[in-house]
Amino acid sequence: MSRIGRTPITVPAGVEVKVSDANVVTVKGPKGTLEKPIDPKIGINIDGAIINVTRKSDAPQHRSLHGLSRSLVSNMVTGVTDGFKKELEINGVGLRATKEGKRLVMNLGYSHQVIIEETDTIAIDVPAPNRIVINGIDKQEVGQFAADVRRKRPPEPYKGKGIKYANEVIRRKEGKTGAK
Repeated sequence: MSRIGRTPITVPAGVEVKVSDANVVTVKGPKGTLEKPIDPKIGINIDGAIINVTRKSDAPQHRSLHGLSRSLVSNMVTGVTDGFKKELEINGVGLRATKEGKRLVMNLGYSHQVIIEETDTIAIDVPAPNRIVINGIDKQEVGQFAADVRRKRPPEPYKGKGIKYANEVIRRKEGKTGAK
């Protein structure tokens, strides 16, 4: 059995979980509602405040979907209760970000400003000119949005300039040395 897949999910108070006949899981909580289809080869059993994820057989495909499905449902429950957050840091002289209404405006050393719009499910916060905080209830969507922002100016290995995750460590390279 999958160690992740067999771990039960506890549903906190105020969260409502439903599974339709087509194996679509709907989780409704204080921060919003999430809906995700789960493969029909995976069974989802709700017993009061505990969710158990089971698989039909020990076939390799079923085994690989078991832990994945449990993680997806667990992330949905966590998202509607606490939400997810990614923090980005901007390093470099003249590189900064500001928030104007629902737009993230970044000066990244290009001849133009880079502007990214906030979506309905993603909230952007700029507590300082060199910090960006991205919040949302869907873990995958928050991670993808943060990756898209980082892609606008990835950190370079020589001076470390660019946009990086707050907990990311940039492997630095030594610059070229003069041959004498």
